[in-house]
Amino acid sequence: MKQQTLAMAADQEAGFERYRCPTRRDVFLETMEEIVPWQELCAVIEPHYPKAGSGRPPIGLERMLRMYFVQHWFMADDACEEALLDSTALRRFVGIDLGRERVPDGTTLLKFRRLLERHELGEQLFTAVGQVLQARGLKLGTGTIVDATIIGAPSSTKNADKARDPEMHQTCKGRQWHFGMKLHIGVDSRTGLAHRAVVTAANAHDKHPLPQLLHGNERRVYGDSAYASQKALIQARAPRAKDFTNQRVRKGVENNEVQRSKNRNKSKVRARIEHVFAVVKRLWGFTKVRYRGLAKNATRSFVALGLVNIYLARAYVA
Repeated sequence: MKQQTLAMAADQEAGFERYRCPTRRDVFLETMEEIVPWQELCAVIEPHYPKAGSGRPPIGLERMLRMYFVQHWFMADDACEEALLDSTALRRFVGIDLGRERVPDGTTLLKFRRLLERHELGEQLFTAVGQVLQARGLKLGTGTIVDATIIGAPSSTKNADKARDPEMHQTCKGRQWHFGMKLHIGVDSRTGLAHRAVVTAANAHDKHPLPQLLHGNERRVYGDSAYASQKALIQARAPRAKDFTNQRVRKGVENNEVQRSKNRNKSKVRARIEHVFAVVKRLWGFTKVRYRGLAKNATRSFVALGLVNIYLARAYVA
């Protein structure tokens, strides 16, 4: 075991900060430290990660992955470097001793992120998380809930190109216009964990990625009225699945009360998908895109969904 430097010793509560109480960030990071399958996720990236040679040795892969996750949870590239310099809890989680080493700068994290994007490793990390959770007993059921949410993008043209992101588009929802992309997901109706995801521009109709959100062994498919009357798309991917999507009901028609009651019962199951969106958008702060282009934001989306699955399943895998 390495001998502690004064900087590392000062980071420990005992002795120097007798009356310090754990914050919510401390508790969260301790939980993620225990439940994230670090070895399996590093194995996905390791074949593409730079190897030690004649030049400057690369920073440890797990350390960069931890720093990348911190960025997902709390901040952007440059802000992550500053937060690690400022926060004892984040340095402890990443494993940095300021008495021995510098904090990796924002450029280093940027290169790591681009490595993941270049090799499309975000989706592979998402798949690896699913495999780990299934190995620990969280098997896929026979029901899938499908839905989509809009992730906003800057609509201003006050930039170097004098134009908006060409891969993002606008759409109208609830009589309000939104510009950005859509995150479509398929969630297991029993566990509430995402198993499929597709990223499109915001103007793509929810029904188009529907077959890609199913794993094929479904017996029931739940969704809101945007997926109504799409039995052909469901059957094409999951032949044994029954359509349990909410059906459209006209206002003021008394004979439709039976259908309203059925929709309410379906919505009790369908509500589980909102838990995933709540963590992605409220806890992780992914309400707006951080990068230009769908590919970069797709990588972030897949990694975020993998982390959401770990977080929501923490009671089972801890």
